[in-house]
Amino acid sequence: MPHASSVVVIGDALIDEIHDAGGVRELVGGAALNVAVGLRRLGIPTTLIAMVGDDEPGAHIREYLADHGVILVSSPSPLGSSRAIVRRNRDGEPTYVFNDAAQQRSIRYGEEALQAIGTADLAVISCFPFDRVAEVDALVDALAGAQVAIDPNPRAGMLADRAEFVRGFERIVAGAAVVKVGADDAALLYDGDLDALRARLRGLGAGAVLATAGREGAVLEADAGIFTAPISALPGPVVDTVGAGDATLAAVAAGMVAARPGHAVEWQRLLEAAMDVAAATCRAEGGLLRTPESLDGGERGVRGS
Repeated sequence: MPHASSVVVIGDALIDEIHDAGGVRELVGGAALNVAVGLRRLGIPTTLIAMVGDDEPGAHIREYLADHGVILVSSPSPLGSSRAIVRRNRDGEPTYVFNDAAQQRSIRYGEEALQAIGTADLAVISCFPFDRVAEVDALVDALAGAQVAIDPNPRAGMLADRAEFVRGFERIVAGAAVVKVGADDAALLYDGDLDALRARLRGLGAGAVLATAGREGAVLEADAGIFTAPISALPGPVVDTVGAGDATLAAVAAGMVAARPGHAVEWQRLLEAAMDVAAATCRAEGGLLRTPESLDGGERGVRGS
């Protein structure tokens, strides 16, 4: 009997401390955590490898992951759990200030972590400290032989060395099954040209590149061709775009391990399905992945991370 497909996600897990007109509230978050929970909601057994503190916020993170059925392999955090203070600027876009734990995050790969990576069908890397050479060295060793998906997901408040981040990120690109980049990534790390970045990553050896451009939709380039999809039109207003990119990556990763696309029509369907998930996620507050079907089931008002 074939084994059930599984994914391991490596990256961040934190508390979002949100300040807005309604006051201050805390939600469990982090890009990698959102991807891991999203994959589980799409039916994929998932393990998250992340740094989580032995403190009250860490307990909330562990409880949230357990509630969603995600296995956590945690690295110790002597500075406590990571936290992001989130405020909206005049344009409504979120701005983030990170605590010391988030800025100095570090991941360890013990026996449990290596076993999870070794048995997974796909390892997804998101919001990783690519500008720290020792962290990248350890990641490269841990990923030996794994099929990989990457979202660099740099955060200005945690980016210590832009050039080193690019070098570390591009070390993992060669041979990756899929690399996701967005317009914000292109602006922060490169010269802002998303099409040129897509071509660069393909030239470095990425099997496929998913380039997301907000309202302009997305482009997915693979050996089978170049595929495009607009923002999916769903009923109801856009409530919150936070987590849309994480939901897109989770949907693509789930589709890759479940169906292993090869032909052009399969890649196009995968991209369109991912855009549907992203659009549904934007119709509720927070980064918790939604599907059009879950909205029909009454999840529009359910808050997530």
